[in-house]
Amino acid sequence: MKKYIGMAVLSTLMACTGAVKNETAVTDSTAAAGQAAEVNDVKLADPKSESIYKGYISLKNSLVAGNAAAAHQTALDLATSLKAYEGCENTALIAEKIAGTEDIKIQRKEFTALSSDVIALFKHADITQGSIYVQHCPMANNGDGGDWLSSEKKISNPYYGKEMLTCGAVLEVIKAKK
Repeated sequence: MKKYIGMAVLSTLMACTGAVKNETAVTDSTAAAGQAAEVNDVKLADPKSESIYKGYISLKNSLVAGNAAAAHQTALDLATSLKAYEGCENTALIAEKIAGTEDIKIQRKEFTALSSDVIALFKHADITQGSIYVQHCPMANNGDGGDWLSSEKKISNPYYGKEMLTCGAVLEVIKAKK
């Protein structure tokens, strides 16, 4: 528990931060799951944040599908978006580590650190519509657990993919400010 709290505090301090401006929509579709899911449109006020979120969701979906080649490409795209957002340069390096391999196990391991930073970023983002779900699998990373973001309440686990697709739970819901 202390380890988890310490990591949460550390990731919040190290997270990408920045200003928020124009409205755009992002939809998470986990086609890899092969099932219909309840999807909500997430609108963010800043186009750079939207680009990061869209790239992150694409990477997550590639990991859910167990598609290492797609994860490689989506991580490259995400790294570019992160580099363009002041304060996210270190998080971009993590995305580059994911892009630097086509070994799904390594990609999923690095996804944990990437998710910690991105979750902290979106906890402070200006969401104008929809909800972002912070989800957690206690079994990921050899029992240390792993978190990720989704715009769906339904669990589609990026750490195990089809092996344990529904392992996890919603920890928090980040909602649009009214």
